[in-house]
Amino acid sequence: MYRILKKLLVGDPMPTSRLSHETMPKRKALAVYASDALSSVAYATEEITLVLALFGAQAMGYLTPISLAIIFLLLIVVLSYRHVIRVYTSGGGSYVVAKENLGTIYGLIAGASLLIDYLLTVSVSISSGTAAITSAFPRLLPYTVHIAIFFIFLLTVINLRGISEASTILAYPPYLFLFSMAFMILAGLWRYYTYGAPPVMPAAQLQPVYANFGLLAILRAFSGGCTALTGVEAVSNGVPTFKEPKARNAIIVLFALGGIAIFLFGGTSLLAELFGVVPVKGETLVSQIAEIAFGGRNWAYYLLQASTALILILAANTSYNGAPLLASRLAADGFLPHFLTIRGDRLVYSNGIILLGAAAAFLVLIFHGDTHLLIPLYAIGVFLSFTLSQIGMVKHWLKNRDRGWQFNLLINAIGAIITGIVTIVIATTKFTAGAWIVIILIPLLVYLFIAIKRHYADVAEDLSTACNVEIRHFRKNTVIIPVSTFTKAVINTVQYARSISQHIIAVTVNTNEHNLEKLQQKWQCFESDIPLVILDSPYRSITQPLVEYLEKLEQEAGPDEIITVLLPEFIPRKWWHFFLHNQTGLILKASLTLKKDVVIGSVPFHLSK
Repeated sequence: MYRILKKLLVGDPMPTSRLSHETMPKRKALAVYASDALSSVAYATEEITLVLALFGAQAMGYLTPISLAIIFLLLIVVLSYRHVIRVYTSGGGSYVVAKENLGTIYGLIAGASLLIDYLLTVSVSISSGTAAITSAFPRLLPYTVHIAIFFIFLLTVINLRGISEASTILAYPPYLFLFSMAFMILAGLWRYYTYGAPPVMPAAQLQPVYANFGLLAILRAFSGGCTALTGVEAVSNGVPTFKEPKARNAIIVLFALGGIAIFLFGGTSLLAELFGVVPVKGETLVSQIAEIAFGGRNWAYYLLQASTALILILAANTSYNGAPLLASRLAADGFLPHFLTIRGDRLVYSNGIILLGAAAAFLVLIFHGDTHLLIPLYAIGVFLSFTLSQIGMVKHWLKNRDRGWQFNLLINAIGAIITGIVTIVIATTKFTAGAWIVIILIPLLVYLFIAIKRHYADVAEDLSTACNVEIRHFRKNTVIIPVSTFTKAVINTVQYARSISQHIIAVTVNTNEHNLEKLQQKWQCFESDIPLVILDSPYRSITQPLVEYLEKLEQEAGPDEIITVLLPEFIPRKWWHFFLHNQTGLILKASLTLKKDVVIGSVPFHLSK
């Protein structure tokens, strides 16, 4: 049943020879990698106005300057990451750049920051997409968490089907969103310059909650809008997924992504100021703008809301492409579990995809799918990785003075300074709102990476062999067979035990006198030459008496003796039959595995019915 379900959801396994074909052309790559950056425009402007609205109508006038500053920052980041893609064509983005140029610790900080960013990208984008749905259909508001977790599960399954199939399925909604947003911006501008502003401009009647508007408030609004930059780094992480020439195609997609993001974010911010739109509980800013631009909740409005919900949900797909690749790089370097380097049946890093989906679902559950609660955690990781990447590239140009290195150095230096300042601004302005969690989590993750690396080094040292290694020869192998009832499975185990040792002991734990008497009678009839040791258990425990008996045997055994425990095990024909039987063997195996000089084995007996 597991195989049938897996085939139904994921598809047939692919041969390794197909790996070179599991890449994306520019058209599909733009849809996959741009979805995060493009979706940010659906809530970046709103995050700015959420802060400005607290200080009244006058503060809303700063929306345009703040938006222009963010657009300038986006241009710098795009130009900076062009160099990262060109130099580091194997992918890995900020992690590889920082690790190779600044050192391992800085690389791990960048890696931890990006992993947190990818996780939050899934949580925030899915939550934002759900918010777009509940804005259009308020009756669904109580089911926010359920809807979000469903979409996480759906995206996880789609990405498990492989890069080619996932990119084909998910390529069209981003373009629908792009054209819908462009249509809204053009329609809004036409409506404003033809008919003027709406009769009632909410911003003009906005009552200030706080009076002390100043630089700190502007910086707080700016840090909220910086979420518009998230997703830009994903292209540099996913260079290996592009068709040849990989670097050139990735750079083209990066520039296209930047241009579209600037147009959509700038247009949305401009309409928000022209129409005087302010945040309203239960309805997104884009929903309000669209209703004004399209003259009501008509087909164009619902098409935009549907495409917005789709792009916000599919923005998580950027993380599903970037996070498993980054995790595999970290795992290949020994900083994460090695199973993250394994490609699944569909030639994707399935374990990383599943872990990302599970962690994102847990985060949505904890924060109840509230975008505004998740946003403060969001941008710190990505801007910290931006900064480390740019500093790494500065060092790269100083060390490798290639053609045009002076201009490249200037761009990366400006990028490092600006993104560094933004990182500090976001960390300070959003610290009490939840950013402290990320600030603590990043060093904890780095410590975890180092601990995993140290563990793998210790394991390698313990397992390493040399030509002069001493081979241990055992003179005596005492086989212990735990039994509860006399069955064919026990006879099967005894027969195998006789083939590997002459020293066999059967052990039973007395939890029922009647059953013990029946076992003794049958044992005398069939296996009288093998002793049956009876262990008393006044509290009906099976594991503890057996463990104590083995410890006693270990103490009595010599240095050239070993103990083998063989567990009789019967295998039902149908999978659901397993749930009808006690799993005592599994419990015993788990308890005895930690014994140093004890070998544990199962002897299966397959049932015919």
